[in-house]
Amino acid sequence: MELQTARQIIDTLARGVHPVTGECMPADSPYNEPPVIRALFTVSKALEDVPARAARTPRVAPPNAGKPWAPEDDATLENGFDAGTEAKELAAQLGRTRFAVEARLAALGKLPQPAGMRFPVAAAR
Repeated sequence: MELQTARQIIDTLARGVHPVTGECMPADSPYNEPPVIRALFTVSKALEDVPARAARTPRVAPPNAGKPWAPEDDATLENGFDAGTEAKELAAQLGRTRFAVEARLAALGKLPQPAGMRFPVAAAR
């Protein structure tokens, strides 16, 4: 839900009006209580000053993201790692994410499992 839409609903409630039906709230509704009305207007005012969220720029996945690792990829990865090549560079060379490279190196026994790895597995050879 967009903040502007949420703010409109809050403003409608603060005026004692049902935001969906447009009917006045019953006299015994909590939305007609002065502290509730003040709270709703306070929240509405706070939302007024919040800048609109910028649209996310979609990320482009590397070409081999999500694909199975071929034995040639494993060999390239191990040779590059053993030669001291950075994970970022290996990722670019193999068309993978840096996390995928680190996870694969861990599966190959070259690195400890990276933090955030939910299902650690050994590489099939």
